[in-house]
Amino acid sequence: MSTMFADTLLIVFISVCTALLAEGITWVLVYRTDKYKRLKAEVEKQSKKLEKKKETITESAGRQQKKKIERQEEKLKNNNRDLSMVRMKSMFAIGFCFTALMGMFNSIFDGRVVAKLPFTPLSYIQGLSHRNLLGDDTTDCSFIFLYILCTMSIRQVSDHTHCQHGQSCATSDSGVMTDRMYDTGMSQSLGV
Repeated sequence: MSTMFADTLLIVFISVCTALLAEGITWVLVYRTDKYKRLKAEVEKQSKKLEKKKETITESAGRQQKKKIERQEEKLKNNNRDLSMVRMKSMFAIGFCFTALMGMFNSIFDGRVVAKLPFTPLSYIQGLSHRNLLGDDTTDCSFIFLYILCTMSIRQVSDHTHCQHGQSCATSDSGVMTDRMYDTGMSQSLGV
C-alpha cells in the first residue's frame, strides 16, 4: 500500500512538473515575443472599439452602421486567427515533449496499480482507468488515468490563477475568445 501511495505522489509531482514545463515553453515561444504582444494589444483594442460601437447602435441603425460593425468583426476575427497561429508553434513543441514523456512514463508504470479509486468508473472510462492492469478490480487505477485527472485539475487551477492576475480569460460580449481560452486548448475543441 505504501508503494501505491508513493506512486500516486510521484504522479501528482510529474503532473505539476509537466504543467510547469508547458507554461515555460509557452512563455518562451509565445508570450515574450513582440508579434504576440502586438497582436494581443490589437485584439484588445479592437474588442473594446467593437463593444462601444455595438452599445451605441440602435435597432433603427442604417445599413452603413451595420456594415461597419461587420467589417470590424471580420478584422477582429482575422487578428484572432493570426494570434492562434502564433500560438501554434508552442502547441507543437508541447505536443512533441509530452508524447516523448508519455512513452517514458507509460513504460515505467506499465502494469502497476498506482491508486485505488473510491468509485467504479463508468464502463466507457474503464478502458482508460484500468489500462494495462491485470485483474478484474475496476477500482484499480492506471498511471494514465491518474495523470490525466491530475493534469486537468492543475490546468484548471493554473487558468483560474491567470484570470485573477489580470490575464484575459473569458469571452467578451462581442463573442471574441481571448488569451487563456486558446492556451487551455479550448480553441481546438471549439474549432477556432
